[in-house]
Amino acid sequence: MESRTVRDTVRALWADDILPSLSRLVEIPALSPSFDPDWAGTGHLDAAVGHVRSWLAAREIPGARVDVVRLEGRSPVLLLDVPATEGAEDRGTVLLYGHLDKQPPLGGWSDGLGPWTPVVRDDRLYGRGSADDGYAGYAATAALEAVRAAGGGHARAVVLLETGEESGSPDLPAYLDHLSDRLGQVSFVVCLDSGGNDYERLWLTTSLRGLLQVHVTVRVLGSAQHSGLAGGIVPSSFRVLRRLLDRLEDAETGEITLAECNVEIPANRVAEAKATAEVAPGAVRGSFPLHGDTRTVAEDEVELLLNNGWRPSLSVIGASGLPEAADAGNVLRDSTTLALGFRLPPTADSAAALAAVRKALTTDVPYSATVEIVGDESADGWNAPETAPWLAAGLDAVSDGVFGAPWRAVGLGGSIPFMGLLGKKYPDAQFLVTGALGPDSNAHVPDEWLNLPHAQRVTEAVAHLLHAHATS
Repeated sequence: MESRTVRDTVRALWADDILPSLSRLVEIPALSPSFDPDWAGTGHLDAAVGHVRSWLAAREIPGARVDVVRLEGRSPVLLLDVPATEGAEDRGTVLLYGHLDKQPPLGGWSDGLGPWTPVVRDDRLYGRGSADDGYAGYAATAALEAVRAAGGGHARAVVLLETGEESGSPDLPAYLDHLSDRLGQVSFVVCLDSGGNDYERLWLTTSLRGLLQVHVTVRVLGSAQHSGLAGGIVPSSFRVLRRLLDRLEDAETGEITLAECNVEIPANRVAEAKATAEVAPGAVRGSFPLHGDTRTVAEDEVELLLNNGWRPSLSVIGASGLPEAADAGNVLRDSTTLALGFRLPPTADSAAALAAVRKALTTDVPYSATVEIVGDESADGWNAPETAPWLAAGLDAVSDGVFGAPWRAVGLGGSIPFMGLLGKKYPDAQFLVTGALGPDSNAHVPDEWLNLPHAQRVTEAVAHLLHAHATS
């Protein structure tokens, strides 16, 4: 396969076709179903699917088929099905994954920027869903086109774009079952919903944490009371919750104390963390806009990487029952609700962890206060299989030819439930979990942006690895 043609094709597609269409996709407020329960009525997810479907249908890849798959009561899936090039028909199916749903807009965007306003500045495309991960379907398709233009080969390829990833991919198991016969034997999975610690090299995500969420409410009164009359007699619902949280987390260290939430970290992942810390020193501690004199939870970057990739953590991601401080009166409130979000190690059993959390929160409750748990969900993480020789060789080749820097691997602290599902369904497949996200891409928060040159290089790398897979 002619490398210069791959590069020229990718660059031309990004400049002339992808960037204009991706910019229009940014304009669509396609919130994930968890953030837009009436998504079917508002129509934004369907608009995003329709927009990208039209772009895919116009590509005119020989033999390609574009379909929107809808199961009743579930958000849709968009498929591009491309036949194998000659000689690669026996290499199974390559499944290239991305998603079209988005996180909420949030406030606090910088002047001139907004969640639904695409802005290109200094090789950056700003807007919600630009980097996470509206570009993925475009990049996957461009990689396939570049392979063909350069005389290379690829196996039968299916680009699958879902619309519920930001909600935890609740509909994907049903779609995987529904599409099982059509997908056939998946031998290579390419996921472009990830990234790494800089924009200098190709980063592979070799593990993803699982997740667990619960909404826990503590009730102590039938109705709120004057704090001067009830204080000291009736326990504070917040204090009860605080004591319950101490059963889950060491407040001094942040360590999650439940055995079901912890695993032994594999030796190869520890080695990867050390290599990552060496190649990008300071990248972990410098990734976030710490306020004032705030410090990270540890100084050692290897420990920080392992904390983020292989140890559980807890975030209080929401609360109710608490008025705004300016509106607060002298009231002992009847209840407090906290939304708890756990990140679990890649190999932890999320169902067992959820059961342990529920037991800890509801057993021997202080003062026999009432505890209610709703909104619980859990999803397992994912740990990549050993890298096949053809993929290792291909990664080395694109590191030299595309990036000019060695590739590195990292465990991602977030979750992509689809990977866990696929890992179980296709245990013999190889996985390339990568992407254009960098440490400052602002996914999920204001000023989200996509590094356009890096996205092009990732696209180019995927084209070469598709060819490596087909010819191995």
